[in-house]
Amino acid sequence: VQLQASGGGLVQAGDSLRLSCAFSGRTFSDYYMAWFRQAPGKEREFVAYINWSGGVTDYSDSVKGRFTISRDSAKNTVYLQMNSLAPLDTAVYYCAASRGIAYSSSVYYNRGEYDYWGQGTLVTVSS
Repeated sequence: VQLQASGGGLVQAGDSLRLSCAFSGRTFSDYYMAWFRQAPGKEREFVAYINWSGGVTDYSDSVKGRFTISRDSAKNTVYLQMNSLAPLDTAVYYCAASRGIAYSSSVYYNRGEYDYWGQGTLVTVSS
């Protein structure tokens, strides 16, 4: 599996940005997907999850109501729409894929559950 993340950049507080993650190498629908982020000097943290069909999503409290995760099976791509961006959202954003069974949030919140990672895309939000 290969994951190619894109869409990061420098924006101002309050702006929007959409990240994309192109999936290749295996059957996309066999994998649940997530976005994580890592700010300078901090651990990588969970941001958003989407199940294999796109019918179930979940978000960290810090982005709930501002970010939306989605997937397009025709394009084998997962997206992260980020609205009302704030300086605290500044981080490298990583997409991740897992073929496991996400039977609870304790599973898909855990970065150790993911088999494949994209290279990361930097999002910088200025105040």
